[in-house]
Amino acid sequence: MRARMSALTAVTVAMTAGVLAWAVPAQASTVRLSQGHVDAVDVAFEDGQFAISVHDETVHPDVERDPADVVFVAKPQAAATVPDDARYAFLGRPGATVHILPEVQDENLLWAGLATEELEAGVFAGDIVQIRFTRVIGPDGFSLFTTDPVGAPNVLVDSEDGLPDVVTRPVGSHMHANWAFEKPGTYRIRVDVTGKLAATGKRVTSTPVWLTFQVQC
Repeated sequence: MRARMSALTAVTVAMTAGVLAWAVPAQASTVRLSQGHVDAVDVAFEDGQFAISVHDETVHPDVERDPADVVFVAKPQAAATVPDDARYAFLGRPGATVHILPEVQDENLLWAGLATEELEAGVFAGDIVQIRFTRVIGPDGFSLFTTDPVGAPNVLVDSEDGLPDVVTRPVGSHMHANWAFEKPGTYRIRVDVTGKLAATGKRVTSTPVWLTFQVQC
């Protein structure tokens, strides 16, 4: 009796495994990007709809990737010290460690940009679109900022003073900024893009995507 039950159990397990293998699709491989140029938000507009992808130039030829398949890595070399300057208070207290993927390329780190180069002139009112940062999940604050020639920050996104924050960009453009993370750990950043059609005045908005950053210490 025991042998018959064991055989039946084996057949049941095999059948269940077969059903699960058929029902659950294979997951795409996660790509970890830690060095080189990448557009973390690459905006396209086709057939009346926005799409956001990751434009990966760390490989040759360059490729477009689904943000869900990408982990952006801030290596330990991204650690910096918060300046003793009230203008940088959004990063934390002076002297604290903050982790920054910089606006100016560092060959040892990831150089992450925002791109609307695929958007054509005349499609959107004012030839502009808005990239919206709507939610951040992580161990501490996230901010996105640029620095002017005399060292003053222009804060584009600050997760600690209320979201959404909007980065308005002209079509056909490309920019870099400082991606700052106040503690090591994993951050998930939800982004979408919206714009008003020049021909009709209708507002169109993309499906949100999540960007995943892993900050190492």
